[in-house]
Amino acid sequence: MGLHIDYYASLNSPWTHLGADRIAALAATHGASMRIYPVDFGTIFPASGGLPLPKRAPQRQAYRLMELERWRRRLGLPIHIRPKFFPASELPAASCVIAVRETIGDAPAIALAHRVLRALWQEEKDTGDVATLAGLIAEVGLDADAVLKLGADPQWAERRAADTRAALDRGVFGAPSYVIGEEIFWGQDRLDFVAERLAAG
Repeated sequence: MGLHIDYYASLNSPWTHLGADRIAALAATHGASMRIYPVDFGTIFPASGGLPLPKRAPQRQAYRLMELERWRRRLGLPIHIRPKFFPASELPAASCVIAVRETIGDAPAIALAHRVLRALWQEEKDTGDVATLAGLIAEVGLDADAVLKLGADPQWAERRAADTRAALDRGVFGAPSYVIGEEIFWGQDRLDFVAERLAAG
């Protein structure tokens, strides 16, 4: 039986997007189950000693852009370094992902989250816009009207807040984080270590 991955994601994060296809492939290769948590890193960053992007030093902001360019070339992913709608309003999509996770299943929730990330970073779509979100939901084979209606239920925003508190309690501080048992692997550049852990069983 494969291991389980708790996948802490930001639906605004380029790093989550850069790792999305690879973590899905690793889970499939190693027969690992995976559950996604699109938590609120706007809450996690200050509580764990981090800073939101606009408040970081200019040197750190400039280096982030250099790294995005390097990883864009390395992975061959046609991301926009400064996408038009970044940062998008994250709550509508996150609530829908959580609602799908809790009522339909983990795989469709992950598919929706990854579709949202691709739309923001590769297609320059406003993923916080409800009409845009409806199209993305339909593209992953779900009923857009039903998922949007479900996602509007306040319980999912409350669940996100609870998931965020649980992430902090667990030691999560950055996106993406892949947690296997007690081990946290922070960042898409740690996926080689995730692969080793999954292979070890």
